[in-house]
Amino acid sequence: MSGSSSRWLEVAVPNAGAPRRLVCFPHAGGSAVFFRDWGRRLPECEVLAVRYPGRGERIDEPEPTDLVPLARDIAEALVPLADRPMVLFGHSMGAVVALETARAMRAAGVEPAHLIASGSRDVPADEPAFRGAEEEEDDDAILARLVRLGGTDAELAEDPIFQELVLPYIRSDGRMFHAYRMEPTPRLGCPVTTVVGDIDTDADRRPWRELTTGAHREVSVRGNHFYLVNEPPVDVVRSALRAGSAAGR
Repeated sequence: MSGSSSRWLEVAVPNAGAPRRLVCFPHAGGSAVFFRDWGRRLPECEVLAVRYPGRGERIDEPEPTDLVPLARDIAEALVPLADRPMVLFGHSMGAVVALETARAMRAAGVEPAHLIASGSRDVPADEPAFRGAEEEEDDDAILARLVRLGGTDAELAEDPIFQELVLPYIRSDGRMFHAYRMEPTPRLGCPVTTVVGDIDTDADRRPWRELTTGAHREVSVRGNHFYLVNEPPVDVVRSALRAGSAAGR
């Protein structure tokens, strides 16, 4: 990858000979490390995890404050990698970043093969989106919510070093996500799959079937909002990869 692409994308398990790519977008407060073992779980593709500014290797950079320009920057890094079919996978806030990235890619002449919106439920356009608590929370409330959702171990959440490093960008991501206002267009041309835990009461809500001219399906899996910590949706991803590969031929 070029310098620009490697700044935005982590490849924990290099797989240059794979015929397809999977690009993973972390949730609010998440980082590329969340997807670090997916390359071993999915050897049939090369897994690229998005590196948001303000965390991980980019901890010294300012946190993003506007979701749409963030997505445009990610799209700029992905467009040069369009020599292979590319499936976008985003979880929770990451699903919306993936949506806006796909829109920016399409505007640049590159259509993703598939978009998988995890932790997000398809609803009619006249129903409101749901993005969790809107109010500003104190540190204890944020940490308690992370543990309740299942994305953070309770013991880790009590670690002062974890709190010092992670809380600033959790807050920043929350502000950015709640400030985002989704436009109904431009529509995508690729298929969209939504994946929701069967006991997830915190799923984001978007009119996904109306945001694309391609097919839409919703898959229910076991678990809550962070079902994928214990059981990544490998079968759903494989189905999208196979369909994307066939479409690219």
